[in-house]
Amino acid sequence: MMIRAKLASLAPAVLAATAAAAAHADSGWSELNMPRGVTDISRKIYDLHMTIFWVCVVIGVIVFGAMIWSLVVYRKSRGAVADVTLVHNTRVEFVWTIVPVFILVAMAVPAARTLVEIEDTTRTELTIKVTGFQWGWQYDFLDDGVSYYSHLDRKSNAARELLSGIDPASVEHYLLNVDYPLVVPVATKVRLLITGADVIHSWWVPAFGVKKDAIPGFVNEAWFKVDADKPGLYRGQCAELCGRDHGFMPIVVDVRSKADFAAWLREKAAQQKEPAAPATAPPGAPPVPPGNTSTPATAPGSATPH
Repeated sequence: MMIRAKLASLAPAVLAATAAAAAHADSGWSELNMPRGVTDISRKIYDLHMTIFWVCVVIGVIVFGAMIWSLVVYRKSRGAVADVTLVHNTRVEFVWTIVPVFILVAMAVPAARTLVEIEDTTRTELTIKVTGFQWGWQYDFLDDGVSYYSHLDRKSNAARELLSGIDPASVEHYLLNVDYPLVVPVATKVRLLITGADVIHSWWVPAFGVKKDAIPGFVNEAWFKVDADKPGLYRGQCAELCGRDHGFMPIVVDVRSKADFAAWLREKAAQQKEPAAPATAPPGAPPVPPGNTSTPATAPGSATPH
């Protein structure tokens, strides 16, 4: 009975600790590490990162463990006397030179393999030119005749203004939303040709494992292929300090099924291929002769166009 009473008294504390742990997991501490991402290459980058991290942890434990053990065991209070005759030890110096070389080579092999795969833009299925400018992005689907601009969305833009009176916490995805996201299909190797129009920008979407500088007069290449079961919205930002409004250049990628993407692309291409409606002459204006594409003269009394 006493054990049950003690367990019952501990139950609220256990529940409180569980709730605190859940809140801790939802906090920023869970986002300190790199994300695994939604592409094969992002997962390989993450695995490489964790492999190198644990190698560094093991080296740190060994080195600092040896230092602490030496300080404790050979301290003066225990009667330790320094060996002033020891200048060097050839065997030790050979070991602490060769071992790091082997470690670095062992680390370089998977790193080089991953880097080569990151730069492999062959066998791509969709090519998009990405141009960074102050302060937004332009996306050109080179094989489909579709081009548009992407800026910070109006709600975030209004809330960021000084003395706007708008609480940024009330704006969903504050500073991480755009008016027109980049739309791509799942399970498709997308090649990005990234450049800049004015200063250096950087196109960065952590979930894709892609971060490339957009440099004026130079074209960088990158690629990603989102898993077939991972459609959705993925967000990023300009990762290069590019001026006053650098913090207001978000990136949003809308990953859709192949059928939805094909329908969106057809609709977007049709919209951009529609011929502009012919200008209507004001009442009383003389008729425009056939073949004359110049702007008709302004009728008397009508407003002068600006």
